Amino acid sequence: MRTSEVEADPVAAAHMAAGELHRLTGVAPDVAVVLGTGLAAAAEVLGQPDHRIGFGALPGFVAPTAPGHRGEARMVTVGRRRVLVLLGRCHLYEGRSPAQVAHPVRTAVAAGCRSVVLTNAAGGIRPGLAPGDLVVVADHLDLTGAPSALVGLEPVPFVDQSALWSPTLRALVQRLRPGLPEGVYAQTRGPQFETPAEVRMLGLLGADLVGMSTVPEALAAHHLGAAVLGMSVVTNAAAGTGAVPAAAEVAAVAAQSATVLGELLGELLAVAAAERGR
Repeated sequence: MRTSEVEADPVAAAHMAAGELHRLTGVAPDVAVVLGTGLAAAAEVLGQPDHRIGFGALPGFVAPTAPGHRGEARMVTVGRRRVLVLLGRCHLYEGRSPAQVAHPVRTAVAAGCRSVVLTNAAGGIRPGLAPGDLVVVADHLDLTGAPSALVGLEPVPFVDQSALWSPTLRALVQRLRPGLPEGVYAQTRGPQFETPAEVRMLGLLGADLVGMSTVPEALAAHHLGAAVLGMSVVTNAAAGTGAVPAAAEVAAVAAQSATVLGELLGELLAVAAAERGR
């Protein structure tokens, strides 16, 4: 499948890729987990994969070029849930369109996922957030300047975003980790880090975290009816609030926190599966 086909009809392209995923694995996933920069080790905590598939084997998927993104899909069984784990993603700053960025998540929902967990590495803006902290995404700011991932869909999807970040899943996280902070995630386009002035602006706008991913995927999954949970790993203090950020630092801190993230995700999936089965 050419990338132009993904942009011409994103939903049809997602169903085509979902069909290939079913053919390769023989199963339909229940939940999708997208692992952001440096967080691939969380997949190991979730368990041994039943299937491994390179992104290149799935129609419309593109291999990530950013450090810390493997470009591999895994099918893992967690409790009674079949979990599609995507190790890495592509980004707007890699020259990809919003439709291309959202394609793997659209594919996951088309394949059967009713819940999508999106993780990322983020800079901390709010005072008190330190490298290594996990933060639940409560809301977001889209400051990419890019077209919406919903542009071009028919009928025109005037999607309500007031509960995009699932209150139910966020409440479940709080049951498992009482007091885990929540915050507003701002997505910029990148690849450059923000200036100190931009970080001050983001703080005034209400942002607690800043990164270069996640929002197009969240919007696409929400539009298709999936419950969306966002988890950010604070990897650095945003510019002007601490040490100068560096790409190597971001990946390294994320990798150190990946196991903790994986443990939380494993508990979350197991509890959600048990309660759904009641």
